[in-house]
Amino acid sequence: MAKSLFIAAIDKNSGKTTTSICLMHLARKKYQRVGFFKPFGGQSLRFRKTLVDKDVALMSQVFNLTTNPSVMSPVVLSPSTTHQVVDGKISPADLQEKIVCAYAELQKECDFIIVEGSGHPGVGSVIQLSNARIAHILNTPVLLVTGGGLGNVVDRLAMIMALFEKESVDVRAILVNRLIAEKRERSLDYLSRALMNEPFNIIGGFDYQPILANPTLRRISNLLDRPILGNRRDMQKIIYKVLVGAASTQRVTELLQEPSLILVTSSRDELLVTLAHLYRMPQYRPLIVGLAITGVSPISPITQQILDKSRIPYLRDEARTSAELYQIIGRDVSKIIAEDTEKLDLIRSLAEQSFDFNAIDELFS
Repeated sequence: MAKSLFIAAIDKNSGKTTTSICLMHLARKKYQRVGFFKPFGGQSLRFRKTLVDKDVALMSQVFNLTTNPSVMSPVVLSPSTTHQVVDGKISPADLQEKIVCAYAELQKECDFIIVEGSGHPGVGSVIQLSNARIAHILNTPVLLVTGGGLGNVVDRLAMIMALFEKESVDVRAILVNRLIAEKRERSLDYLSRALMNEPFNIIGGFDYQPILANPTLRRISNLLDRPILGNRRDMQKIIYKVLVGAASTQRVTELLQEPSLILVTSSRDELLVTLAHLYRMPQYRPLIVGLAITGVSPISPITQQILDKSRIPYLRDEARTSAELYQIIGRDVSKIIAEDTEKLDLIRSLAEQSFDFNAIDELFS
């Protein structure tokens, strides 16, 4: 029988997938056969000719998992699934059976299994597949990922624990993520005292790392549905800052202090030419991840030639303004993909610094 733990979170975008990557990386140092299981998910893609949850595709690519993707992702929801369940066209019992059977098959080939939930613990309740329900039917103890803070975490836990208790689920520990480095010990101390009567352990996770939430140029290209032109080799580079090129050319140059995406209107010939030249200079090239060129006016032929010759990465969006792009990018929550090698390397490094896998393994044995 394989050891396992179920990664849930108090809210979506709390770091479940990042935690899964960390634990997968560390578990593979200790166990020969480590598996990943996503019981159900609603964000799917086609991977190895099979429709699976996107996180299964990610983990398979990052860790070269050879298990049949359909085993790791037994239930993939479509936009109509919830209505079909309520209409009686799909049986929740059948969906649960698919999950149980796939999990039993995965257990045969693994020593350790990481099970990742979807969204917050209540997601899937409408089809009787909440995180808590799945943890119950798989008989898997839960590691609950939370953010930092005190009142907000304790208050949300009060509601969420009721759901797990209803399903008789063993929540072994909460993993406190995104801690402010200088407040880390204080935050963990207050949480430990506030939750001292609870049955679970409290584990410190990552300190807040803005870089993990920042998008890559590839992400921006996908988000805006615009191709990257120029140098495509650095599409996985992380954007630390988004600059709107509305100031003078000199001022924009002065603001280039960290790897940036610069939003520039197509009529700013002087700024476009300057950035193209800067991109070819060793001291500036790391600071210019790329350009997003907006505006309906065509780029002048001479400026276009300079852009092309410099090979500066850029995307062209004639339909939206720089202000609109800034708002779209600001609202986006960057998700990790297999091509984000810089982020993945950082996550592995942070995992070895921040996580005591042996302690977690013992706790969940």
